[in-house]
Amino acid sequence: MAHDAPTALNLPMVDPLPAATQKYFDVCQQKLGMVPNVLRAYAFDIDKLNAFAAMYNDLMLGGSNLSKLEREMIAVVVSSVNKCYYCLTAHGAAVRELSGNPILGEQMVMNWRVADLDARQTAMLAFAENLTVASAKTSESDRQALRDVGFSDRDIFDIASVAGFFNMTNRVASATDMRPNDAYHAQSR
Repeated sequence: MAHDAPTALNLPMVDPLPAATQKYFDVCQQKLGMVPNVLRAYAFDIDKLNAFAAMYNDLMLGGSNLSKLEREMIAVVVSSVNKCYYCLTAHGAAVRELSGNPILGEQMVMNWRVADLDARQTAMLAFAENLTVASAKTSESDRQALRDVGFSDRDIFDIASVAGFFNMTNRVASATDMRPNDAYHAQSR
């Protein structure tokens, strides 16, 4: 794979990009200092890119009682179980940045259970991990454990949605050998 290619697949980006897509990429460049390779990977098909970006932006940036950090923590736990190199690198960096704690970011990537988390975060991450490992075994007692630490049913839906999204994206990233941007490795350390 070429060093600057976002995946091992030969799926070049649409060229030229539609104006709205180019504007989105320009915003990423301005805010992040890069266009994340996951976006470049989907840019061979603008409809797929738009669907991916809309779902990501809704789940990770949209309205929710879950904080952005909590959503990133879910992404890292799911990605850790799935051993998704791309997402562990990118979302591990996000946990470091949002928490202001590089140690927490590393703990989340390596073994989230060693992190000093409160009961709410622990229940949330255990639920996300269980959904990833054996989703069909999820029961009312699992949902009740989340309610017992203060999550509403809407929150449970949001936790499940974030976990489900990253289970999907982890598989796409692994199947295509998606590579994280080099810049993620040094962020917020």
